[in-house]
Amino acid sequence: MGAFYRVLDFAKYLVQNVVEPGDVAVDATAGNGNDTLFLAELVGRRGSVYAFDVQEEAINRTREKLLENRLLDRVKLVCDGHQNLKNYLEGKVKAVKFNLGYLPGGDHSITTEAEKTLQAVYQALNCLEDGGVITVVIYTGHSEGKKEKELIMRELGQLPQENYAVLSYRFVNQLHSPPELLALSLV
Repeated sequence: MGAFYRVLDFAKYLVQNVVEPGDVAVDATAGNGNDTLFLAELVGRRGSVYAFDVQEEAINRTREKLLENRLLDRVKLVCDGHQNLKNYLEGKVKAVKFNLGYLPGGDHSITTEAEKTLQAVYQALNCLEDGGVITVVIYTGHSEGKKEKELIMRELGQLPQENYAVLSYRFVNQLHSPPELLALSLV
């Protein structure tokens, strides 16, 4: 990428600049556990991470990755949709990461869904600490991804600038539907 961050790396950069040891963070789409592991390392021994996924296979993959790295004790794995975040979170969180789409190496017919993702982002905003960040990586290479992008960009683009900062980060000259990043914080 030269001087620019890849979308996934920029999302990590934004999160690692706000999360400190002892914080609470959320991986709203656990998948293969990469973001959960990243967050577990950031929050340290005194912090905690909630990792959500609707697929038991994703939860199991994430559990294995955490066990290999001896970090399972600071993560609560939740086999439920991210639209139910509020049912599990206690108090405020410093960061929430969404990596939309389907489970890599899994069943591609099971994807995140536009309306449910939007509900989850709004719930995450309600739980976000001052100085916290939400990152949403959107993949538009499948039909539901296109719907998610359209709905999320339209709705979150209308949040009042007096209260929220909403950043869009994407590469406009790349072929094959590259991922895009939407990041949100309180002002």
